[in-house]
Amino acid sequence: MASNPGIVGKILVEERNKRQRVGLGTTQGVTPVSGANQKVSLMTTSKQHEMARGSAWAKVAGIALIAFGLGLPAFAALGGDASSVQTDQAYMKASIKTTAGQAYTLHEIKTPMGTVVHEFVSADGRVFAIAWHGPFMPPMQQLLGSYFQQFSAGVQAHHAGPVRHGPLNIQEAGLVVQSSGHPRGYFGRAYVPAMLPQGVTPDQLR
Repeated sequence: MASNPGIVGKILVEERNKRQRVGLGTTQGVTPVSGANQKVSLMTTSKQHEMARGSAWAKVAGIALIAFGLGLPAFAALGGDASSVQTDQAYMKASIKTTAGQAYTLHEIKTPMGTVVHEFVSADGRVFAIAWHGPFMPPMQQLLGSYFQQFSAGVQAHHAGPVRHGPLNIQEAGLVVQSSGHPRGYFGRAYVPAMLPQGVTPDQLR
């Protein structure tokens, strides 16, 4: 017996409407949960969002360590000579305070943005360590000079490891970089162990 096109059409329409009504009772095709299951689902979603924010912040922090402040003038580079210290200070219109000691000379440069950089210069005129604190990260590429590539690799390895959300602590051959903080409150230090003057310990590099 031949099918009635009108009836067939109505059946198809009704089936489609049923599927749409079922869809209204779900969220994108997922059966809604209730009670304890719903609380677990919400807690899981909240935890996922928290972890995503933490991961995103870790990436931002890593980028800030590498690139933040590149628009600022150059400092004397780690491992280089101290001849550029006065030039940097004049170019930046920053205040500078120099304190001479028996083992090294400390140059304290304060930028107009409030970040303070300490440059430790040995008796032979080499920058063996730097330290910083303030509301903004200093220009790490300029501060680290030829050590910047080694520093960048250390940052990437840190964020790929199990404690990527913790303070940065790079202990590489020939370079140590320790940094931590948060927006408006950064601090850290970098030094070349082999260049430390006799009697000078890392705890003094602040």
